Amino acid sequence: MKVHFIAIGGSAMHNLAIAMKINGHEVTGSDDEIFEPSKSRLLEYDLLPEQEGWYPEKITEELDAVILGMHARHGNPELVRAQEMGLKIYSYPEFLYHHSEEKIRVVIGGSHGKTTITGIIMHVLKDEGHDFDYLVGSKLKDFDVMVKLSNDALLMVFEGDEYLSSPIDRRPKFHWYKPNIALLSGIAWDHINVFPTEQNYYEQFSIFIDLIQKGGTLIYNKDDEALSELMIDARDDITKIGYTVHEHELEDGITYLISGEERIPLKVFGKHNLANIEGARLVCNSLGVTDEHFYNSIKEFEGAANRLELVAQSEDSMMFKDFAHAPSKVSATIEAVKEQFPLHKLTACLELHTYSSLNRNFLDQYRGSFSFADNGCVYFNPHALQMKRLPELDGESISKAFGNENLTIFADSTKMVDWLKQIEGQNRVFLMMSSGNFDGIDFNELARDLF
Repeated sequence: MKVHFIAIGGSAMHNLAIAMKINGHEVTGSDDEIFEPSKSRLLEYDLLPEQEGWYPEKITEELDAVILGMHARHGNPELVRAQEMGLKIYSYPEFLYHHSEEKIRVVIGGSHGKTTITGIIMHVLKDEGHDFDYLVGSKLKDFDVMVKLSNDALLMVFEGDEYLSSPIDRRPKFHWYKPNIALLSGIAWDHINVFPTEQNYYEQFSIFIDLIQKGGTLIYNKDDEALSELMIDARDDITKIGYTVHEHELEDGITYLISGEERIPLKVFGKHNLANIEGARLVCNSLGVTDEHFYNSIKEFEGAANRLELVAQSEDSMMFKDFAHAPSKVSATIEAVKEQFPLHKLTACLELHTYSSLNRNFLDQYRGSFSFADNGCVYFNPHALQMKRLPELDGESISKAFGNENLTIFADSTKMVDWLKQIEGQNRVFLMMSSGNFDGIDFNELARDLF
């Protein structure tokens, strides 16, 4: 195929472009801004556009398909030309669905944990020698790209994102995938720019459940109240399996799974990850993987990039970074670190970076999320508010919304770094949480300054 990507620099988009080139397709692309790591990875595969910007002349009759990313807008000149020429235009989830129509589709959805659960399943299946295609939202050890497509694999594993498919396809991405085996990790309202009410957001998951194939399987976190309510009306022609946190114990800073008489040491920690592991185990069971093989494999799983990832450590201090940005993720991540290191002083830092997190009407959702932190700060960039056309925020409003008067609020990342450097002593843990990068802070360099 000859395929052109409009907005090739996106996280999933650039990985799909790489996957298609690896498969021998002729791939071109455009974007008006491309950031790291997409830029280096596109360059590595000779897919980086020579110039940033939109070039309608790249849209020709020779193209078999155009794949449209969310970063493009309705009036994008390349999109307009493709529409005028009557070319086939896909969103990337639509394209992936058509690729996988004849495969068994495993889809991992939920407001939190889906990248980790998808990563665990992929890790175990690879250990078992299974051939499978996949889409995952973060870099995983031993997987070169975040998308793999093939003609031979009979199985495809999807991380099912609930955000919109493209500027001209307003349905959530995971509505495309129509799973044979589905997992839902939990529901917590997010993306208020497109789902303005909790009910509207929950409806997307109800629709997803209805799209499970007849005779399929739904594995769900039965500790999640909103999800459990949806189960009441779930179809009778699918198998429903609830899960909870896997039995475990913590000893000398190491978390062990308990399975009968066996204790399985882990390289990850936190109750949310123990629930993720249990959900992934049940999915793997549904695919024919025995518990013996699952437990043998899970011992070596190190987590996904930016998910409670250890940045650096000294003899008595350490720094983690995490993609947490939604309230439920922030709360679970802080609690997990404090539970794992109860004798350490935990300093938790959150960047408000998404449309939801920067929205004054959503901030109350974060109430109590820092309750397990010894020190806490929240950072936001006023420029991000301007770019998202949101009203200004002030420190007092943020502290009040979080229900924590001791939170330190910053609108300047350099001042936040200076504040962190004043936190002295032994046995310290620093937790940096953001779906952005705190305006380009080098965490390794920061860690060297702190300990």
